[in-house]
This record gives sequence, structure tokens and C-alpha cells, in this order.
Amino acid sequence: MDEKHIYERHCISSCLQGTSRRGRVKEDLMITMCLLHISLVMLFSTEISSLDCTILLFQQNKMNTESLELLSKIGGQFPLRCLKENRNFRLPQKFLKLRQKENAKVEIQEILQLIFYIFTKNLTLAAWDGRYLERFQNGLNQQIEHLEACLTERMEKKQPYSRSEEIIRLKLKKYFQKIDNFLKDKQYSLCSWEIIRLEMRRCLQYKHFDLRTGIRKKMNLF
Repeated sequence: MDEKHIYERHCISSCLQGTSRRGRVKEDLMITMCLLHISLVMLFSTEISSLDCTILLFQQNKMNTESLELLSKIGGQFPLRCLKENRNFRLPQKFLKLRQKENAKVEIQEILQLIFYIFTKNLTLAAWDGRYLERFQNGLNQQIEHLEACLTERMEKKQPYSRSEEIIRLKLKKYFQKIDNFLKDKQYSLCSWEIIRLEMRRCLQYKHFDLRTGIRKKMNLF
């Protein structure tokens, strides 16, 4: 049982105990006051949670920018000799049209999880800076956790994905499966990792990663 439900039960129990020695009218009044108090607490809790989520979304955008910078520092300049192995993995851009904030959060979380999965593969031949790589991985993980915090209510209600969301999730998985297969086929060579690093930069640079659309206006910012 979560803290909110425990608080509700405790408050109502206290009210009932306090009214056992009073008349019916006073008892009804006390219970009404208790319920009103609980409603106000829940209302303010929801508002605070919404504000926290908005702050997290601004932080997520900043962290995504930092992830791009780290991705650039990991291996330095792209080796020209690897250009001949470049591939078009066809990032499914249709999800850019999902402008509902909740849908966008779901899709971005999915992308970040799949990127994190790719960068836990065999990196021995990548010859990248381990410090920047670790910071990049940690940054991805923090972004995923931030988005999970904002999607908690949906997860608790176990709301199913819409048809459009499910189609996009499948296309994203297919896109990342191509990347995974490419790395395997190239035996995780240095050039294969450099090509994937370049591809992930393209992915993270898309404007759908800015979840602040509409938030500034709502909060009267900028």
C-alpha cells in the first residue's frame, strides 16, 4: 500500500475516533472536513508531481545535448577510411509527426533504451575513450529514468499502447535490429562502430527529442 493510501486511511480513522463521542451532525461534519482535507492534499500532490515532471523534461533536453557532445568526444573525428562502409539504416521518421507530448515521451524512452542496448555490445575494437563512453552510457540511463518518472501514472494504470504507437515501436525495433545485425556482420570492427556512432548522432539530433514544445508557453517561460 502506497503512502497516499496509508495517509487517507489514517486520516479517516482519526476522524471517526474523534467523532465517536459526538452527535450525528458533528460526526458527519467531521467526516466531510476530513474528506475535503484529503482531496486538497491529493490535488496539491498532483500539481507538485506535474511541476516536477515539467522540470525533468527541461533537464532531459539538456542531458540529450550533453549526450551528443559526449558521443562526439568518444572517438574524435570520423575516420575517412570508414566512409566506404557507410549504410542508410532508414530511421523511421513518421514518429516525428506524433506531436502529443505523452506519445513523444513513450517513443523517446523507447529510442534511448535501444541506443543504450546497442552501446552495451562488444566495444573492444572501437578504440574509444572509456571515460567518455561511461559518461555517455550513464547519461542515457538517467534520461531513461527521467522519462520513466513522467510516465509512472500511465504505467500504473497499465494503459495499452495505441495502434499508432505500437506500429512506431515495431518500426523502431526493426531499425535498431538492422544496426545490431550490421555490427554482428562486421564483427564489431572499428569502422562499424564509427558508422553507428555517426548514425546515433543523427538520431539524437532530431527535433523530436525536444519535449519542451508547448511547455514554455504553458509556464509563461521565454
